[in-house]
Amino acid sequence: MPKGLLGIEGIERDEIEQILERARAFQPHGGQTFAKVNTCTGRLVVNMFFENSTRTRSSFEIAAKRLGADTLSITASGSSVSKGESLVDTINTLVAMRPSAIVMRHAASGAPHFLSRHLTTPIVNAGDGTHEHPTQALLDARTILDRCGRLEGLRVAIIGDIAHSRVARSNIHLLAKFGVDLVLCGPPMLLPREMERVASGVTLEYDLRRAVKDADVIMMLRVQLERIHEPAMPAGEYFRFYGLRQEHMALARPDAIVMHPGPMNRGREISSEVADSQQSMILSQVENGVSVRMAVLERVLLQ
Repeated sequence: MPKGLLGIEGIERDEIEQILERARAFQPHGGQTFAKVNTCTGRLVVNMFFENSTRTRSSFEIAAKRLGADTLSITASGSSVSKGESLVDTINTLVAMRPSAIVMRHAASGAPHFLSRHLTTPIVNAGDGTHEHPTQALLDARTILDRCGRLEGLRVAIIGDIAHSRVARSNIHLLAKFGVDLVLCGPPMLLPREMERVASGVTLEYDLRRAVKDADVIMMLRVQLERIHEPAMPAGEYFRFYGLRQEHMALARPDAIVMHPGPMNRGREISSEVADSQQSMILSQVENGVSVRMAVLERVLLQ
């Protein structure tokens, strides 16, 4: 992965497989915590988050420390950007301190890609606008593999606010590389027709019941109200038509799993009954976030 990890679209399937296999070695077993391997001792990882985050930022910090690297975390409110400094000047100031890698989340799509063209320091994209969230797709794939044993031949339904979801885009790019049957579902204003052309094997569906029919994996997304400029569908109406409930699980395969990248809004896109069920992999996703980000950071820091 030259110059870090900017997205899933631009990397090959074999690289993805290598990351997922390495992540498996980092998974805790038998109730243990994540092992400290110290393969990256002496490296410095700077986490720059210009959008709010709990899961991603925390897991990147834990991952770096489990690898033995030093970490520095910076938020927009705590940086010179809040004083009017440009993003480029802020990054260049940090680069002058010789970090080994920068983990970056930004509201502008393409921000990490723009900076990577001007920096020699590798950048790991922790989410850029509505574009991509590569490590989320990798941890989702690791979670599916843990439960289903394979990606090839599965039917995966991604349901919710597809239009504004970087998680959806990264998952579409990743799963398409493995020949997954992908169904995207949501209300028409949140599921534009062009999403069908993002990758091969993608179909659009506006009816939740048809989307989850015979699904092996159901991946729910939240409605990103902070990115929607037109009036949003009322929460009760949205839950009625696109909220995942136990009645829908009967339409999926008997061993189907449910996923959600978080933050999760119970009673809007998913019922508590489903979120807390044995089929829910939501907490497994959080756990796999650390092992996958350990694999990504190790690969970036040691390249």
